[in-house]
Formats: sequence, C-alpha cells, structure tokens
Amino acid sequence: MSDIYEKALKAHAQWRGKIGVQAKARVESKEDLSLAYTPGVAEPCRKIHEEPQKVYDYTWKGNTVAVVTDGTAVLGLGDIGPEAALPVMEGKALLFKEFADIDAVPICLNTKDPQEIIQIVKAMAPTFGGINLEDISAPRCVEIERTLMAELDIPVFHDDQHGTAIVTIAALINALKIVKKEAEQLKVVISGTGAAGSAIIKMLAHFGVKNIIAYNIDGVLSKTSGRSLSFLEKEIVEISNPENFQGTMAEAMKGADVFIGVSAPRLVTKEMVASMNQGAIVFPMANPESEIDYDDAIAAGAAVVGTGRSDHPNQINNVLAFPGLFKGAFVAGATKITDNMKLAAAKAIAEIIPESDLTSEYIIPSAFNRELVDVIIEKVAEAAVADGVIRS
Repeated sequence: MSDIYEKALKAHAQWRGKIGVQAKARVESKEDLSLAYTPGVAEPCRKIHEEPQKVYDYTWKGNTVAVVTDGTAVLGLGDIGPEAALPVMEGKALLFKEFADIDAVPICLNTKDPQEIIQIVKAMAPTFGGINLEDISAPRCVEIERTLMAELDIPVFHDDQHGTAIVTIAALINALKIVKKEAEQLKVVISGTGAAGSAIIKMLAHFGVKNIIAYNIDGVLSKTSGRSLSFLEKEIVEISNPENFQGTMAEAMKGADVFIGVSAPRLVTKEMVASMNQGAIVFPMANPESEIDYDDAIAAGAAVVGTGRSDHPNQINNVLAFPGLFKGAFVAGATKITDNMKLAAAKAIAEIIPESDLTSEYIIPSAFNRELVDVIIEKVAEAAVADGVIRS
C-alpha cells in the first residue's frame, strides 16, 4: 500500500492539479473576441436579465457542479483543513468530468461554521447548476444540506451520505437475488449512525426493510435507551429497532440477515458473522480497515461480502452513483434530488448486471462500465419527472 502512496505523491507533483479550464469558444480573431466578450456578450446578459432561467441556455450553469467542503471529514483522515482537502476535491471534480462530462469546480472553505457555509454556498449558487457537498463532518453536514435543499432551486447532494447509501442499496438488491430473500423479511444490523449510516438507514426503510437495528459508539439506538439523542439519532429511532432491542451488537447479529458497517475497524468477529442467518450478507465498509476482514467474513460463512476497498470483490464505491445521478438531474432540469431519484439510481446500478451473471463475488458493476452512467441518467430523469421537481 505504501507503494501506491509514493506513486500518487509523485503523480500529484507532476500534475500540479488534476483539473483545469478548457475553452469551448475560439478566440482567434476580432470577430471571435466580439462574440465571446465585448460587445456581443451584452446580448445574452440582457436576455438573462429579462428572463433569469435563460442562464441555462447561454452559460455553463446547466452542466456545472460546485464540489464544496470545509475539510472536516476527509476520507479516513478526519479534520485536516481546507488546503489538505483540495486534492480530494480536485479528484471528485475529475470523476464528474470523466464519467459524466460534467464540469465541476472544487471549493474548499476556510470556515467550520454551518451557517457561514450555508451563506457562502447560497451566495455563489447563481454560478452552478448543482452543489455536491463533500467531506463535511456529521451531524453538521445534515443541517447544511437540508437548509440548502430548502433554500436553493438547484440540486444539492451530500455524497458521503447519499452516494454511499445508493451504492449500498444497489449491492443489497443484487445480494438478495443471490440469497433469495426479500427486503421486507430482513433483519439488518448497522454499525455507524453518522453521515453515511443515517442515510443508509433511511434508504433501507424507503427500500422496504422493516427491521433495522442501529449501533454507534454509545450502543444501540432505541426509543427507551435512557440517553440524550441528537436530532439525527431521534430521526433514526423513529424508523428502526421496532422491537426495542436493548442488547449488544454481537447479540443483535444472532439471526440477522445483513450486517452493514460504516464505523470503525475490527468491531465484528468471525463468531458474530457465524451467528447470522444462513445466506448472510456482510458489508463492512470502514476505510482503510474494515469492521471485519473480507476473508474472515467469508471464512465465517457469509454468503456475500462487499467492502469499500478496491483490493476485494464487490467494492461499494460512490463513483458508481454521483456522476450519473447529477447528470440525470441536469437532463431533466430537476431543482432537487429526491428519495425516489436516489432509489432509481440504486436500482439502475443493480440492474446493469444481468441476473444470470450475478455471483457472490460480482454484485456491483465496474465503475468503468460505460453503459452505467447512461442507464442511471435515464432512470433518474424519469424519477425526477414523476416526482414533479422540474424547472418550470
């Protein structure tokens, strides 16, 4: 692993940034200059002033995303600040361009104040067709996203929450086909109730899962836990733990059908996996070290295992979701990204693999499957239209 870090460092030193600005208009003559800039540019300005929605016709707004962070929850690195977060945001912008031909601009903010972040993003929103929030710590990220969704007329999406949830559900859809189980019948145990965990829990409920038992550093979440709950935890207990289970995670995993981990390394033992139901699905996704090693989960009897790592089968990777999701929203002229649009993306990711090709080691398509983005775009755009979240 140290070898890839050394290679990446050298590559970044050579690139001096992974993205740049590429001109679409030619400026090789006086006429070119007068069309792209003064005096000709005055006419699209006048048209947009008369009818603000024309900005989508005459500028880059309809295909451009701001990738916004405060650097407080970067990958597995934590709160490393805006400058140190910039390589990740550049990488995100590169993926938007490479996978969906969306122009994306990395924006790293030197503030941790949620209200200040909200005001900055609102102030710069006229330039962009969408906002992708990235690597902002929980629960602040939820407050920031919800406020921006309510107050802006463009799609706002926190990828650490919903991108992870979308691809997790996609993996689950195909894993269920292999073990021949239905969502409504499942007992699901989740470790981690932060940004990703809370979004996964909500999407599981939207998908039809009835019995979800969630754990965090303070133990099981329940209505009668006797401890003070954050606003996010209060929302989770309303849709989870229907039988008010009070035991440990090891006890909860007895007879469970699915384990999903977005928390910390080495929390799950072979014995815990072995105690699950036949046809157990195990998704330990903590990075860089997961809740249980892939090989250990397999040895303990798990039928299907997926992780966040690229060196094991079934990598649950956000890049499968966010490029096509945003492009679908743009194609439809959507003003927001709804739960149904997210679920449509998850189903599209799952269904790109023919059922006859599914195996326990192949439940998630490659990020380099060039058909995938087009399928997501189509399904997400259809869901946006069905939900009526289209610009008038």
